[in-house]
Amino acid sequence: MSDHTVSAFDAELKELGRKIVEMGGQAERLVSDSVGALIRRDGVAAQRVVVMDAAIDQLQREIEDKAVLVIAKRQPVASDLRDIVATLRISNDLERIGDLAKNVGKRVLAIEGEYHPQKLVRGVEHMSDLVLEQLKEVLDAYAGRDQAKALDVWRKDANVDTMYTSLFRELLTYMMEDPRNISVCTHLLFCAKNIERIGDHATNIAETVFYMVSGSMISDDRPKADVSSETTVSFPTRTLQG
Repeated sequence: MSDHTVSAFDAELKELGRKIVEMGGQAERLVSDSVGALIRRDGVAAQRVVVMDAAIDQLQREIEDKAVLVIAKRQPVASDLRDIVATLRISNDLERIGDLAKNVGKRVLAIEGEYHPQKLVRGVEHMSDLVLEQLKEVLDAYAGRDQAKALDVWRKDANVDTMYTSLFRELLTYMMEDPRNISVCTHLLFCAKNIERIGDHATNIAETVFYMVSGSMISDDRPKADVSSETTVSFPTRTLQG
């Protein structure tokens, strides 16, 4: 390739990278805003999250179109091709993160006006703090081409799973203690699962960043510690007299 072509290609790769950083910032903000709306019981903020997801969808389409065009025009190889493939994978994960944040926003709207003790949302708040930290770190790893930081995020996935399992059991306990909590706790369980899935997508991005930088996949099995599906629930029985 001529110097002009190389320069144009570099500019195109940088533009793709810039769009990923922009999309990542929007996804991070959407997750934070959706959880904030849940904690504050703020229907207006929740509705704003639902509407703003469309901006992330649009960015994902722009990145996909641009990446396909660059591949068709430049026919990149080696690390350049990995960069573009990584861009496509990461944009897909960020788009899903936006969808999951929107789902949380919709749950906030569903329970708007229902009374629920603040203690019910504390666990969801703590879990979202951990997931937001993961998301920030993995986006930093992408921007800095830092495979060690990406691997660190990947290893932390089990922490989110453990917290989700604990929260799952806690919310079930609240439901059994007081039937008035059942509706709200059911919605909170869905919120918690959406946040846990956001953590999974952050871990996907970590795997992609590691591959982009090193040229190889992470060899170990992904650490998982979500055992909520194995949780059994024992409801108290009543003796009928008469």
